[in-house]
Amino acid sequence: MVPLLIAEGHQVVGLDSDLYAQCTFGEETRIQKIPELKKDIRDVEARDVEGFDAVIHLAGLSNDPLGNLNPKLTYEINHAASLRLAQLAKVAGVKRYIFSSSCSNYGAAGQDWVDEESELKPLTPYGRAKVLVEEDVRQLGDSDFCPVFPRNATVYGVSPRLRFDLVLNNLVAWAFATGKVHLKSDGTAWRPLIHVKDIARALIAILNAPAERVCNQALNIGTTEENYRVRELADIVIDTVPGSRVEFAEGASADQRSYRVNCDKVLRTLPEFKPEWNVRLGAKELYDAFRKYGLHLEEFEGPRYKRVAHIKKMMEVGRLDETLRWKK
Repeated sequence: MVPLLIAEGHQVVGLDSDLYAQCTFGEETRIQKIPELKKDIRDVEARDVEGFDAVIHLAGLSNDPLGNLNPKLTYEINHAASLRLAQLAKVAGVKRYIFSSSCSNYGAAGQDWVDEESELKPLTPYGRAKVLVEEDVRQLGDSDFCPVFPRNATVYGVSPRLRFDLVLNNLVAWAFATGKVHLKSDGTAWRPLIHVKDIARALIAILNAPAERVCNQALNIGTTEENYRVRELADIVIDTVPGSRVEFAEGASADQRSYRVNCDKVLRTLPEFKPEWNVRLGAKELYDAFRKYGLHLEEFEGPRYKRVAHIKKMMEVGRLDETLRWKK
């Protein structure tokens, strides 16, 4: 997102604890350098947000396995610290607070279509924390403080700190490294998908939109046409990676997390947001990147790139304490 923000003329400052500074995929030079506050979101102070027009809040334990590692910490970081950041931002005069939420809020929706008015059924600490932030931060909205809640579809695509715990990224990685499209479920669950760059474009459109269009709005970020069963994604990967075939993990069963998401509202609300990617293009982009930089199974299933494995490794070697703060 940073290069796109800078290209739009925005001044950007990072705020992050840098848990994944050693997880760069490809060339380190691909990461655009900006001023940064290296700080845990739980330790943010009012002065850290003074003088800013907007906060785009992406920080947190970023998926269900990480959230399940220590649910108490998940609520402390993903819910309480996110609410506190919004409160500090409002006091400091920040006008817009964009909280990166998730379509995982819909949780166990099954086969039915859902939209922003549908009941939220989160199944995990990660999803429940997202819902709590939406509920609590919405209460802060007024004429001077504009919170917005983009609910991102499942992300895919190449980025410098590439995640391999996302379904399409993981399937293409398995196919490239082993020749097998490794399904850890029976493949019947539905997911909406979106490229990471299209999420960045949506966040910038929210940043630039008039407050009356977006204030206190939840927006499903994606396109309605880009909903797939996981097995359909596997077939696209087979078409993309020569010689690959489907393999089911031992004991693979139905994933209770299943949701088909209507994303028409964001296109009506933000006509300037124009997604540029689809899953087939994204699968090819991933395959081409793996061919360029190389990739082995033990890298993306081990502590080099896998988020939860990396955190556990940092704790084992004594760099992180049990609260996921850096040791002195």
